[in-house]
Amino acid sequence: MDLYIYYHVLTDKLPALPQRALSMQAQLSRQYQVKTELKRRPHEKDGRTTWMEVYHDVPADFEAALGASVVANQLDQLIDGARHIEQFLDFSPCA
Repeated sequence: MDLYIYYHVLTDKLPALPQRALSMQAQLSRQYQVKTELKRRPHEKDGRTTWMEVYHDVPADFEAALGASVVANQLDQLIDGARHIEQFLDFSPCA
């Protein structure tokens, strides 16, 4: 299963976000052997930017560890509103 997590960051808090998010993802990648990505929308809207974290092929206990890591890395202090977590499975057509 892959996780896609999007959230908003106020423009004035933007300088701190990439470093914290990438550091958190590097820690999680080492600990859980997952591939990560960090993306953002190209334009801001209403003084906010939209960011997305992607985690590929996560284990069953990953979401709890991710939540704890968000707090430990103080990423939650930069986010305006909620983190929205979407779960996706690879599509495999029947043989």
